[in-house]
Amino acid sequence: MTGTKQFGRTELPEEQQQATRKAVRWEIFTIVYTSITITVIALVVGESQAMRTAWIEDMLSLIPQFAFLLALLFVRRRPTRKHPYGLHRAMGVGHLVAGVALLAVGLNLAAEAVAGLIRGEHPTIGTVQVFGQTIWLGWLMVAVMAVVIVGPVFFYGPAKAKLAPVLHNKLLYADADMAKADWQTTVASIVGVLGVGAGVWWLDGAAALFISLGIIWDGFRNTKTAIVDLMDQRARTFDSAEPHPLARDVVSYLRSRPWVDQAAVRMRDQGQVFHIEAFVVPHHRGVRTADLTAASEGIADLDWKVQDVVIVPVEKLPDEADPGR
Repeated sequence: MTGTKQFGRTELPEEQQQATRKAVRWEIFTIVYTSITITVIALVVGESQAMRTAWIEDMLSLIPQFAFLLALLFVRRRPTRKHPYGLHRAMGVGHLVAGVALLAVGLNLAAEAVAGLIRGEHPTIGTVQVFGQTIWLGWLMVAVMAVVIVGPVFFYGPAKAKLAPVLHNKLLYADADMAKADWQTTVASIVGVLGVGAGVWWLDGAAALFISLGIIWDGFRNTKTAIVDLMDQRARTFDSAEPHPLARDVVSYLRSRPWVDQAAVRMRDQGQVFHIEAFVVPHHRGVRTADLTAASEGIADLDWKVQDVVIVPVEKLPDEADPGR
């Protein structure tokens, strides 16, 4: 895991090398931190359905970290004849696995919460002895949830959100986005516990349902993003908000070449790097291989994420290619 200089055949700039090292450290820190919070919550979970759902969500939140660290081992490998495009899709596969797991478990938890509300289950939260004093277990639940939220919301969530665009890593971005939204789970679980204490039994089930719906939304959103990327949709930004501007830059660069009349590109997101097919209509029928080689190298110099460049001289630009406008 120490090698952070190489993504396939791409040698990372210093900024991306540092960002990768930081991302690895934050993912390891998150795994340790979350493992501790899972253990602590298990000690106070009691019969509260909201607390149990929040506890399961914490366990699910470990999936993106493990997926990122495992995928990183594969994306560093250079292309081979067996895998001519490299193994960059491993990051997308990890993203898909995380999304499907969240979606499946979230749906199951939501079904359990609804069933509990329909059956009218009344959870009970007892008392415990702490230093010889008898206290309501609900206060411990509230205290634990208030403390464990500090890490994801104020520390590793924002840190990963800053690293994701530097590395163009959608899995890391999704991980950060879920971490920063953990305050909603905390508030819901606290409301559910206090509701039981106040005699409003249904608040616990309602809070569990709210947390489940959050898990389902995270799962659906990440599954959708991973699937469309794996199906070679037009390359988009790290947050999938808009088409990636690099396509426009590539077309502008090609049009600046004196031998190029028209240009367009097809750009695929391989996970953290791009595969670019550039189509050019030359001014004259004859195109020198030296011109094609120079243009290919020029495109590769535009951005560290450019992994492969193929330039194809054509008489007419393909309709599906991006003209960069």
